Amino acid sequence: MIERSAKDTLLRLASQFPAVGIMGPRQSGKSTLAKAVFPQKKYITFDDIGMRNLAQSNPSDFLQAFPDGAIIDEVQKVPGIFDALKMLIDSNPPAPGKFILTGSSQFRLKSNMTDSMAGRVAFLKLLPFSAGELKNAGMLPDNPYDLIFGGQYPPLRDPERNFIPDDWYESYIDTYLDLDVREMINPGNLSSFRKFVQICAICSGQLLSMDSMARDVGVSAPTVKNWLSILESAFIIHFLEADTNNLGKSIVKTPKLYFADSGLLCHLLRLESREDLLLSRYKGAVVETFAVSELLKHRLNQGKKPNLTFFRDSKGFEVDTIADWKHTFAIEVKSASMPESKHSSCTRRYLELRRDSNARDAVFYLGDTSMVINGTSYVSWRDWDKFLI
Repeated sequence: MIERSAKDTLLRLASQFPAVGIMGPRQSGKSTLAKAVFPQKKYITFDDIGMRNLAQSNPSDFLQAFPDGAIIDEVQKVPGIFDALKMLIDSNPPAPGKFILTGSSQFRLKSNMTDSMAGRVAFLKLLPFSAGELKNAGMLPDNPYDLIFGGQYPPLRDPERNFIPDDWYESYIDTYLDLDVREMINPGNLSSFRKFVQICAICSGQLLSMDSMARDVGVSAPTVKNWLSILESAFIIHFLEADTNNLGKSIVKTPKLYFADSGLLCHLLRLESREDLLLSRYKGAVVETFAVSELLKHRLNQGKKPNLTFFRDSKGFEVDTIADWKHTFAIEVKSASMPESKHSSCTRRYLELRRDSNARDAVFYLGDTSMVINGTSYVSWRDWDKFLI
């Protein structure tokens, strides 16, 4: 089994809070992580109708049956369990890490846990595998485009499960629409929502324009705003806000949109092979999406806020990503396989404007060798995890 980078974070949170909720997109490995980190805990899933009926009939008595706590999967299927958990936690001595809660419906899971268990639960957000996790497991492909095109959802990286990415993603989208979205939108809008998801794919790596999306899909701008929030809550997409420092006024106040997984993005763009991706006009946007996703995973696996932005001034000068962490990282993403000094022109200029002696700049590129050119780190896709430490 591939060891998850979030393991230490889960242990850290469980050492403090009586309950930890593991959130993330469907099939990102939430239940697998919980069982691997806490093998001694009883595992319960409310997919089991028998267990679900028992919990629904008397949530408090049901929890009493697990004095040492438990991993409860699909916990959102029994809403009454959250109030019972709150009462159990409050009426007993502190017991950090007693309950680990997971679920596939992020909307109901987060809402119920936030409303009922404020201050009693910590959240860990788990995305699909990072490139670093695959590398540590000896499963990183030789060609970066095999990883970018195929995506990083755990089932697709399981050697014992011979999924074809195109088939798996089609099933994934159907499941997502049927089980998650159907309860969030008017059923008559499902076909429009599917078209909307396709439009989002075309916009990955671009400035968000809700008015343009609304025109393309044939719905109102408020509907687009609501649908974007649904996709973001389900960890299908992510937004980078514009940088808000004093270096210059941003052209726009709207964020840039990115998909959380490059493989799903390729499927939605109707790219059928690695070769299609290489020849596609979307290649640069897909590679940038992959890079932003890796940065996002790095932070979430540590239980930290992303703190990722992009910089663009009133004259169109732009840096792909600004990571304001312990140090500020100005990062440019290139799909090139050979480093060139001109690739760092924007990041070097940004550092000059920033005047922060601790700030660093880097170019993420798809070559196999990392190096430093004129003070700028050119980071191979194989080493992004080392750069981010």
